Amino acid sequence: MPKRTLQGTVVSDKADKTITILVTRKFKHPVYKKYVTTTKKYTAHDQDNSSKKGDVVSIIESKPISKTKKWIVVKN
Repeated sequence: MPKRTLQGTVVSDKADKTITILVTRKFKHPVYKKYVTTTKKYTAHDQDNSSKKGDVVSIIESKPISKTKKWIVVKN
């Protein structure tokens, strides 16, 4: 099974080797047939602390690194 890849904007880089990413997605509502925008925050492992607030990054699924981190930054 392939690993999921998501793209989003960095909203926090305060923690060491951890960033918070806001991922926005649009989908068509099954009943009302209108497009709905949803956002979700993910915490991801950033080994080099290279991502800064406002950057657009891609993240990929991985094994759990901590209680909330299950994603790794692949591109800045």
